[in-house]
Amino acid sequence: MSRHETSPTTVQPASNHRPNACCFCWCCCCSCSWNEDRERAWRASRETKLESIPNCEACAKPTPEEVQGWAQSFDKLMKSPAGRNVFREFLRTEYSEENMLFWLACEELKTECNKHTIDEKARMIYEDYISILSPKEVSLDSRVREVINRKMQEPSSHTFDDAQLQIYTLMHRDSYPRFLNSAIYKSLLQTVSHSSSES
Repeated sequence: MSRHETSPTTVQPASNHRPNACCFCWCCCCSCSWNEDRERAWRASRETKLESIPNCEACAKPTPEEVQGWAQSFDKLMKSPAGRNVFREFLRTEYSEENMLFWLACEELKTECNKHTIDEKARMIYEDYISILSPKEVSLDSRVREVINRKMQEPSSHTFDDAQLQIYTLMHRDSYPRFLNSAIYKSLLQTVSHSSSES
């Protein structure tokens, strides 16, 4: 049999997939069962992990001054738990909530001191937000990805610092201006100002 012929026992890929897909590639177009099983396992583990993420951080109702301050600087918005909640709600409408989730996960990782916990959380962050197979993958350049891949051999609480800064900058430049013009922010501003004038 020549190497161009297929063995009768070979499982033929579905017609909408490319033929002779490699069983050890990382690409999503691979039709082999190894990749499908791997994706299924990651999806199940990711859904379990994401169930533990609260819809919002616990925080007090923001004051009118605080809400107005969010328009003055992105730093003020991100330093406020209430601000992060409202911004996260906005990001969800733009299908980019993973940026905030990644940033929060990195902040949480920085508070860890236990080596085993750091390893476990770093692996979860990588699988949830850095892996090219994750639907929650954040947008990072190749240089930052290479740095992360090197650091993942010996993760620390600062493994994702470069990536976190890049995502923070992305949210600041891209999403923040739209947030300030959004109905979500304007409605909240109106609500807190109205309740303040009544009291």
